[in-house]
Amino acid sequence: MSSVWDDLDLLLESPSSLTVNSTAHGTIKEKPGFSPGEDAAALRKAIEGIGTTEKTLIDILTQRSNAQRQLICKAYNDATGKTLCDDLEGDTHGDFEDILVALVTPPAKFDCQEFIRAIKGGGTNESILIELFASRSNHQIKAMCDAYLAETGRALIHDLKSEVSGDFEKTLLILAEGKRDESTTVDVAKAKQDAKILYEAGEKKWGTDESKFIDILCHRSVPQLRQTLVEYKSLSGKTLQESIEGEMSGTLEEILVAIVKCVKSVPAYFAERLYKSMKGAGTTESALTRIIVSRSEIDLQDIKAEYKKLFGSSLYSDIESETGGDFRQTLLKICGEDGK
Repeated sequence: MSSVWDDLDLLLESPSSLTVNSTAHGTIKEKPGFSPGEDAAALRKAIEGIGTTEKTLIDILTQRSNAQRQLICKAYNDATGKTLCDDLEGDTHGDFEDILVALVTPPAKFDCQEFIRAIKGGGTNESILIELFASRSNHQIKAMCDAYLAETGRALIHDLKSEVSGDFEKTLLILAEGKRDESTTVDVAKAKQDAKILYEAGEKKWGTDESKFIDILCHRSVPQLRQTLVEYKSLSGKTLQESIEGEMSGTLEEILVAIVKCVKSVPAYFAERLYKSMKGAGTTESALTRIIVSRSEIDLQDIKAEYKKLFGSSLYSDIESETGGDFRQTLLKICGEDGK
């Protein structure tokens, strides 16, 4: 399992989902010849008829891009005076309802709602916060903050501060600013220098200077950090991930490891998250929904490939065996079979 995270040989040449903004690696594409009015009418019929026709809901909502779904929502609202989201909530239930609502929600608003879910209620869900801030690009983080302000009238950073503390808070707040360097040029001398700073702040001294890890991992560009990971390993004989795991603990360790994993490969990071959401004690349906829906137009093809490489089984077949009902059908339609 750890081998994918230890192998740095091809790292410098591989693409990065943190900076790629194309939809070429998604499983959901724009539908050609799309008519929002026709789709809205078909959905209305499926919802208002005697007994909801789940197959129609699944077929339409999983085979249109999110931008097209927004046009369907508008056509639906124009025709009925109601929102599609409300009608789906009134007519479907449980995990199936959650995934359909996720599909008709704009991506930034969906991230914002997941953030709200992570901080409200009894206790904070750190694992959702880590996933959101470690895996999203600057652009996505800014869009989530804008959506949060529009939804709540408050700054996301302000509310985040009241939920977390210590070095974990410090790390999240830097990431939440969405100011990671986005240049693509690599300064090898600086990478060597940063590797030395990290080595001297961790492995080499008694007690760890966490602030150096936080500063470098939250601010440097992805290509620069990849070079730094290579330099670190040649300097210390260990990977930076191994050093963080050995030197730190708790949520700070978890978020810094997540950043390192996303710097190496966002798709592999998500493949691992999906595997854990299905193979842990009981399936975590909310994590499946969040990851499959939010990556469906970004890099779900790559996630499927990494999943196969890491775990030897296909994501499609694992979803098939670990979930059930209309929820399963929706996930499978978004995921798509291997090779398709």
